[in-house]
Amino acid sequence: MYGLYENLRKSIALNDMDIHKRALIVPAFETQQYRLNFPKTKADVLTMLDNGDLFTFRYHVWPKGHAPTDFARWRSTTTFYGISWEADFEPYVVVRRDVPEYDTRFVGFGWNKVSHIVELDAQGYEFVVLPNAFIVHMPHAPSFDIARFRSSAQYRKCLTVLKREFQKDMVKKYGNRATKYLLD
Repeated sequence: MYGLYENLRKSIALNDMDIHKRALIVPAFETQQYRLNFPKTKADVLTMLDNGDLFTFRYHVWPKGHAPTDFARWRSTTTFYGISWEADFEPYVVVRRDVPEYDTRFVGFGWNKVSHIVELDAQGYEFVVLPNAFIVHMPHAPSFDIARFRSSAQYRKCLTVLKREFQKDMVKKYGNRATKYLLD
């Protein structure tokens, strides 16, 4: 998005992020086209969505990752709106500098953003969607790590073990309120 930096700076100030625990959600979209007239405004994004030139991010392969953003609501809103955490949510966020770091168990492909969002939710962060901001993911060759994830049963098995370990650690750290992270 052209002007994203300025938009984010204003949004940070309007959300009093220096005193509130908020994670600003930047709605994410993608294209299958290698050449694209990049959308300059939200109106451009809406037109491109309607024309099939853009899609909500990973909608075809991993809709749970961004579904809580509530793209139907984003289409028509002009104000910030809160959303709730859901399993496997992995949005692109803007947060304060003092947030927990990413869990180092999750390197390469798989569960790095999901685990970070779980930790933010456990710490009581509010998730707030930005009404006029967006990012567009451009197509590229698969990374080495996603290729390993797709081709290696052992990689996927290890990731599952690490995920379960993380979920149990969340319950140890945050108590009963973190049992919702064990559902998956």
